[in-house]
This record gives sequence, structure tokens and C-alpha cells, in this order.
Amino acid sequence: MRARGGSPAEPARSAHVWRFMAAYFSRFLRRHMTALRLARWGTPRRLDHPGPLVVYCNHPSWWDAATTILLADRLFPGRAMFAPFDARMLERYGVFRRLGAFPVDLSSRRGAAQFLASARTVLAKPDHMLWLTAQGRFSDVRTRPLDLRPGIAHLAEIAPDALFVPLALDYAFWDERGAEACCAFGEPIAAADLLALTRPERLAHLEAALTATLDYLSADVMTRDSARFVPVIEGARGVGGVYDLWRRLGALARGRRFDPAHGSDEAERIP
Repeated sequence: MRARGGSPAEPARSAHVWRFMAAYFSRFLRRHMTALRLARWGTPRRLDHPGPLVVYCNHPSWWDAATTILLADRLFPGRAMFAPFDARMLERYGVFRRLGAFPVDLSSRRGAAQFLASARTVLAKPDHMLWLTAQGRFSDVRTRPLDLRPGIAHLAEIAPDALFVPLALDYAFWDERGAEACCAFGEPIAAADLLALTRPERLAHLEAALTATLDYLSADVMTRDSARFVPVIEGARGVGGVYDLWRRLGALARGRRFDPAHGSDEAERIP
């Protein structure tokens, strides 16, 4: 659909569907992961920026869509989130259209123009956010260089009042059966500063900022120290089923409070 004048209409977004799906993803994460954690040094900055935001991240996992929706919902409640989505996948997962996703054809040359036209419409409003998995493909967190897609370097030209925010995502198994979803926001970059650079220099600058944020986050993840993070959402602990039922009964017999976490006393002293 196109608005009057030939520019794309704003992608469809339903506040009711957003609230429902944010609640759904929150329950889903609690069930299947140990926690969604935000590095203490990596909380988002300049939240009072008067213009639109471009949040760009690496793309390590299937979980990235749920993770970014939950971060947008919890940390940026006053802004509307939009994101490009592979057109073929959007046909299969149509509910994402109601969450602000817009189709981009990744298999043809017209995909880049399609992306920039829709991004221009989204970034025309100061309370909007454009979230990008800037690698455009799944890639291990340890892969270097990150090799960001060049389209992100054009966004400063169509939204000179935007703020670019790198977001690092990492997933790891620590002490529990579920994985830890860990994230951190890097230092924001003003579009005006990017416009002083050539497009290749912009892309290199954006990639360097995201790489530094990801390296810093990965160093914290490797410590396996939850104290370095703020829990955004906490999920299930323990093994569950008959095993945790037996542990719970053992704790009750000892007059102790049952803690399903692997490192608790009950986890070590099984009757």
C-alpha cells in the first residue's frame, strides 16, 4: 500500500496485538529461558532524544525477534517499534505485520530501495523506532568482521535527526537448563555526526561501535556472573518434573525453603 504522493504508507501496527504478543513472548521466554539480562553498563542512554531512533543489532539467533520486541516493550514504552522483515517469511508469520514489521525482498535488487522507502516513512515521526538485525543473516556472535549490510549507512541521509543505537545480543548456557539471553546497548551516534562521513566511513563507524559493544558484552557473558547484569525478565530455574518434586519434598522434610536453582543448597543435597 502506498500513501498519497507515491511514498509507502506507514506499516500497520496494532497496539492491542502488540500488548498481546509482548505478553505472549514474555511468558514464552520465562518458560524456555533462564532470564533476559541487560548488562549494567549497557542500559540505553539518551532516552529523551527528540527524534526517531535506529536500533541496530547483530543477529545470532531465532530468539532475536522475541528478544528485541521484549526490550522495546520494557525499555522504550513511549515509542512505536518498526522493523524490516524478509517478505517470504512475513507471508508465513503474518502476525508480525501487526507488530510493525514491513516486507523487504531479500532475493532481488529492488529490496534495498524497498527498505529505504519504508524506512523513510517510519523515521518521519519523532516517536518511532526502527530496529534492524543489521547483518541481515544469522551469524555467530564470535564472527568478525560483523559485515553489516550497507543499507544502514544511507539512513542518516533520510533521517538527519535520528539517533543510532548499537545493540549487542548474546545467548549462553550457564548453570541452569535454560539459556541466558544477554544484551547491552552501546553509545548512541547522532545522524548528524554520521553525515560528516562518506557512506563507507559511516558503515565502518557503525560496525565498529557494534563490534565494541558486542566484545564488551561477551566478556561479561564469559564470567557467568549474573551480578554484572540487571534481569529484565526472569524465567524458569531447575530441572522440573519428578526430579524437582523429589528435591522439593526433601527441602520440606528439612524445614528449608525450596530453591530450584542449580546452585542452591537443595540442589546439592538431594536426599
